[in-house]
Amino acid sequence: MDVDPHVIKERLLLFYLKRMLTSLLGYTIIVMEIPVNHWVLNEVRKLRLSTRGRYGLMAMFQLALEYGKGPIPLKNVANEQGLSESYLEQLFSTLRKDGLINSVRGAQGGYMLALEPSEITVGQVLRSLEGDLSPADCVGNDSASDCSKEYGCATKLVLMEIKNSIDQVIDSISLKNMVDEVEKQDKRLGGL
Repeated sequence: MDVDPHVIKERLLLFYLKRMLTSLLGYTIIVMEIPVNHWVLNEVRKLRLSTRGRYGLMAMFQLALEYGKGPIPLKNVANEQGLSESYLEQLFSTLRKDGLINSVRGAQGGYMLALEPSEITVGQVLRSLEGDLSPADCVGNDSASDCSKEYGCATKLVLMEIKNSIDQVIDSISLKNMVDEVEKQDKRLGGL
């Protein structure tokens, strides 16, 4: 049975992130749908990463794998991770503006991490591409809340705990951690 190595890498990456979240939060993460009112449903949807965040993290992971080898052509990153080259151009523009990657022009040009993989966190990458990851506006980093129910709000404490937990987890995982974990998984599976 032929298995696409890109699918395996993506599944290993997602497995690793789920495992890290589970261990840091102290409980198992289960994805399920629960019938809830419209407001809660909208707030929960904000916790889901868009393709910008997922693909950007995959691309940064690839640059971390290639760290120290000089500039990596965008085409190579796209091919290795099974992503659209034109979409990566947009993501890399944002990541470059935020100082997470550098670009080199010319025949031997490409992209490389601006810092060592151990110095770039998942949180930095996701915030660069997704913006604020808070589950609700009232607990966001830019929270100039205009909520009339802010004082005495029963859910604000819960939402703040969710935000703090998410921040703690994504800020504790570096690109190097991701590379190390995937390499361990790769060895366990006998190499890809």
